[in-house]
Amino acid sequence: MAKLILSMDGLVLKEIPLTLERTSIGRKPHNDIQIDNLAISGEHAVIVTILNDSFLEDLNSTNGTYVNGQSIKKHVLQNGDVIELGKYRIKYLNEVPAADFGDTILPGQEQAGRTAGQTVSPGMGGTAVLPLGEIQLLSGASAGKEVDLTKTLTKLGKPGVQVAVIARRPQGYFITHVEGERYPVVNGRSLDAQAHLLCDKDVIELAGVKMAFFLKASALPK
Repeated sequence: MAKLILSMDGLVLKEIPLTLERTSIGRKPHNDIQIDNLAISGEHAVIVTILNDSFLEDLNSTNGTYVNGQSIKKHVLQNGDVIELGKYRIKYLNEVPAADFGDTILPGQEQAGRTAGQTVSPGMGGTAVLPLGEIQLLSGASAGKEVDLTKTLTKLGKPGVQVAVIARRPQGYFITHVEGERYPVVNGRSLDAQAHLLCDKDVIELAGVKMAFFLKASALPK
């Protein structure tokens, strides 16, 4: 399990395991990691953790968020990264290898590919077959394009505008918001910060584009 080491001036203040899918950082008491210092915004940054990967996003903070000395708006955390918030340092530790990302499906661009086959569900003895998921773009310049969700994580959306991730888990396919002010919409309803289980024929609206999620009929139980 990934964890954070919070320190200031070389003194370790706290160790925080990343057990939540969404970990907020800021000065206000409701944050998961509260740093009571005027240099820290009320809601400064957030870390979204999906499987073994964590994504850091600055929430338009006054003084900014830095990783290894570089200002960031959004950053995929790597083992050993140091997040800098004012005088505070948060070291990210995760010795588990990062998940295998699929291609980002960028609405309006010709990057959606297609791969056939089924996926063996991990953690279930290697015998249970998880129905293969598929995304089909319904609008935009790439309407009609399809991509099979064979990877552990597949990113959807437009970086800098709105990004979500579909994670393939033993229980099914889950969509989680990663970047952007607005949350993804599924079947006309806006999601929240928690992972949402996708069902066959769900319609997703993301970054101004509609797309449909399907489970391969050939992989569904009879």
